[in-house]
Amino acid sequence: MENYFPPSELVINDDGSSFHLHVKPGQLAGKVILVGDPGRVPVVASHFDTRECEVESREFRTITGTYKGKRLTVVSTGIGCDNIDIVMNEIDALANIDFTTRMEKAVPQSLELVRIGTCGGLQPYTPVGTFICSETSIGFDGVLNFYAGRDAVCDLAFERAFLKHMGWKGSQCAPAPYVIDADKELADRIAGHEMVRGVTIAACGFFGPQGRRLRLPLADPDQNEKIQQFEYEGRRVTNFEMESSALAGLSRLMGHRAVTVCMVIANRWAKEMDTNYKNSIDTLIQTVLDRI
Repeated sequence: MENYFPPSELVINDDGSSFHLHVKPGQLAGKVILVGDPGRVPVVASHFDTRECEVESREFRTITGTYKGKRLTVVSTGIGCDNIDIVMNEIDALANIDFTTRMEKAVPQSLELVRIGTCGGLQPYTPVGTFICSETSIGFDGVLNFYAGRDAVCDLAFERAFLKHMGWKGSQCAPAPYVIDADKELADRIAGHEMVRGVTIAACGFFGPQGRRLRLPLADPDQNEKIQQFEYEGRRVTNFEMESSALAGLSRLMGHRAVTVCMVIANRWAKEMDTNYKNSIDTLIQTVLDRI
């Protein structure tokens, strides 16, 4: 049957909720804030005027409520683009698939998604405390490469320029990166005039993929230096984080609008780190809530 999704593909719990998130149809708002840390969900929701539901399953915590007349959902994704793949597919299913008939809805719903996170700055002008809006993401994660239509939504010329600059070929440090833009209108609205508009690398790990070395040597010890020096049409890579590429890419393919904004808590160029960032990220949260 066309547009029918069998139980092996769309897994629905006995209570009618999505498999991982445990969120039911109707509990998801059209405006969604994504955070990595489950502990940050109640921090965001503390600004809500009302709350209508709260669900928790594994690292996925969800609260839906209202803020200044806007109905919002805040969801924690955990760390990494693999989790974004889970969250985005289940969020899209909640919005665009009838859980009773398992059929795609006739009229698609386009969601507005903003990820609030933390990141590592890569340039002298992205010190600790900087807010960065990821206008473009370079995905080291590979998630989007598994979906049809990937080339149609990505900047292929940018990808080729980046690969050539890095000198990656064969099996050495070759994550098949993809380059994807955030939704322009949403990025402009959320970033305003205060945030740095950036090119963000979404890494597939915290250590080696971001050029950190502990006991294991790196395949490309000069990776971060080359990334810092890379320039494409006057634009430089501003920061590392771990989710923005899959969020922007899957949203584009699914017909949603998404952007990632992060606060710099480490500057890799200056070798600085702020471990007390949780006290100051509330300013970024408040900014997003007012502008989403």
